[in-house]
Amino acid sequence: MLYIGVDLGTSAVKLLLMNDQGEIQKITSREYPLSFPQPGWSEQNPYDWYEQTIDGLKELLSECDKHQVAGISFGGQMHGLVVLDAQDCVIRPAILWNDGRTIPQVDYLNETIGRTRISSYTANIAFAGFTAPKILWMRDEEPDNFARINKIMLPKDYLAYRLSGSFCTDYSDASGMLLLDVKNRCWSREMLKLCGITEEQLPKLYESYEVVGTLRPEIAEELGLSSAVKVIAGAGDNAAAAVGTGTVGDGQCNISLGTSGTIFISSERFGVDSHNALHSFAHADGKYHLMGCMLSAASCNKWWMDEILQEKDYVNAQKDITVLGDNHVYFLPYLMGERSPHNDPLARACFLGMSMDTTRADMVQAIFEGVAFAMRDSLEVAKSLGLHLERTKICGGGAKSPLWCRIMANVLDMKVDLLAVEEGPALGGAMLAAVGCGAYASVEEAAAAIVSVAKTIEPEPELVAKYEERYQVFRQIYPALKGIFPKV
Repeated sequence: MLYIGVDLGTSAVKLLLMNDQGEIQKITSREYPLSFPQPGWSEQNPYDWYEQTIDGLKELLSECDKHQVAGISFGGQMHGLVVLDAQDCVIRPAILWNDGRTIPQVDYLNETIGRTRISSYTANIAFAGFTAPKILWMRDEEPDNFARINKIMLPKDYLAYRLSGSFCTDYSDASGMLLLDVKNRCWSREMLKLCGITEEQLPKLYESYEVVGTLRPEIAEELGLSSAVKVIAGAGDNAAAAVGTGTVGDGQCNISLGTSGTIFISSERFGVDSHNALHSFAHADGKYHLMGCMLSAASCNKWWMDEILQEKDYVNAQKDITVLGDNHVYFLPYLMGERSPHNDPLARACFLGMSMDTTRADMVQAIFEGVAFAMRDSLEVAKSLGLHLERTKICGGGAKSPLWCRIMANVLDMKVDLLAVEEGPALGGAMLAAVGCGAYASVEEAAAAIVSVAKTIEPEPELVAKYEERYQVFRQIYPALKGIFPKV
């Protein structure tokens, strides 16, 4: 049988077709626009997601035996606010994960209501990108639109709704809404009351591998598929990527270097960082995970190459970087503000330490190192909880750079496992579809059968020592500049 994984990303939807053995049959993608109506705002049109997904599915399925397609599932950008009215029309453009407009609402939740109370309701505190502050923003700034809300959902769940008619979400994605009681896996009545919404406006909760419905007959006909094709709940992009990298079970670690960057630590047990610097979320395997999230990771290099250098040859830009550990330039990677561990939407990126002999290669290297240092910030929080991590898998566009992976291994002082096949949330979504259709008994079984490591990058003691010194300098830069960011 065949299984479809849909990765609804920030810039494009990626679609993957996988067979029972976990072999990838075909991959395709479709791009859609991203808008920034005001500084710090980030929005998309959900109709674009649906139209490009349907178009991509037609290409994905064009050469296969469509009778073999058994299920479809998702990995999707988290936290985005999608609101529908009573006629199922989208009320306003979706407010995305990297949108920073909700500073007053975040302050209200964290300072007026109080971090301790919010954390007791949801296991997390408010961050600008989370969904609940966006709902409060709509209530405060767009009361007419707020009054029309009939359904509240996350980006990938809009696709599931359009494809199946099921108003659903999964626990991993719902964890990032700041509306879920993560420990007890149910909606938080206290948070719903604070936001002025009802449980009827929220989707039904499922495990990521559970079937939520089947394809609508008209969708099945348009795609040439059976209406018995199952739609499986899916997961937030980071949890789906973790499934696709085999980061399931207890004590596994995955680093994602995508548009955003995450360090993802799977756990059998529920746990909360006392400072709430890390997110405590449900995992797609039915258990839990801790996650540190930085808002700009590989996107820092994309910004540098596309907007500043205006050069498309990413590999060529790295060829002159030959000496690691001695760069005198530092880079703070806060292009969109920062989440973990600073929770500061006003933080901004900057270079520090440039001189007359600074080269372009030094700047590129500083970007790679700055992202790695910022990832180390979250790792240090995990270590403070008594977690001892010796190795991690790595995925995302940045993982395609051997240089960046080597820097990561030495900055983090961890073995970095490169995967034989790395397709992130799209592969994770297909694996969840296979589990939901009964091809595998559990997510863990699917991961053990499908995911394999091709190569391991070992930390180099001399480089580890050099990067330890540089990290101790890096960690002083943000506190020194924190008071300046609101002024710029």
